[in-house]
Amino acid sequence: MITLNALPLAHRLLRRPDAHKGDSGKVLLIGGAPTMAGALVLTGRASLYAGAGYTVLLMLDAASARVILEQPELMVHAPKDHEDPTRILAAIGPDVLAIGPGLGLDSVAQSWLQAALSWAGPLVIDADALTLLATHTPLLQALRQRPHPSCLTPHPGEAARLLGCSNHDIQADRAAALQALVAHTQSIVVLKGQHSLVGAPGQALQQCMDGNPGMAVGGMGDVLTGCLAALAAQGLRHHLSLHEATCLAVQVHALAADLLVARGVGPVGLTPMEVAMGLRQVINAFGSLPPKA
Repeated sequence: MITLNALPLAHRLLRRPDAHKGDSGKVLLIGGAPTMAGALVLTGRASLYAGAGYTVLLMLDAASARVILEQPELMVHAPKDHEDPTRILAAIGPDVLAIGPGLGLDSVAQSWLQAALSWAGPLVIDADALTLLATHTPLLQALRQRPHPSCLTPHPGEAARLLGCSNHDIQADRAAALQALVAHTQSIVVLKGQHSLVGAPGQALQQCMDGNPGMAVGGMGDVLTGCLAALAAQGLRHHLSLHEATCLAVQVHALAADLLVARGVGPVGLTPMEVAMGLRQVINAFGSLPPKA
């Protein structure tokens, strides 16, 4: 296992003087079922602060769209019950798709995950979408057979459901659990927790040594998902693979939290929204450094 050192990759995201929003990619985020809109909003804000050119929220609960009035940069699509998910994805035309925050576990959620797994592009899977993969074998099979790159971001409980074991088993040997997850899903995987791990088929395991206990609060994973999707969208035009974007996102997310704590914000009471806003400071600071020879 090697120590994660992805921050130099931020230099690839530097924008040319004539850059336009299309150069930074369109991110589509799917979730926000009734009572769970906040998760998708956090993901969307993280995507904005991490530099996506466009961020579109596909909010499954149309009544919750009002919760983002104070963030007019976020575009919102609230699908009707009769609309076909595959057609909607084609109409929106994202560069990167992320699904899971506040998605829910009902038949509607399943249909959106099935459409996402069939979509031709980089895919980030988190939260409820991970639970659906663990409980619906056809969805897991569709993931394994995708010809396009995918990234999963489970916490230990979600990892345990995917592998059919206990949370204790995951934490007892996190490196072995990550290797098993990569093999089980044939995907890039971030095993979240203290010193998050990143693995991928054919790649060495990497361990993030940044981060702090203030991140142990609901919503931090949603911020990571938004950050990862935004970096992956920018990476499509800036020579950054999904695996590289994943490594960079994990470290940027952790370091943003560390910088806040260093300034006396937390660790107790550190909020995901504060970390989301701190993402751009880390990306810009390291992106402005000259690349290593």
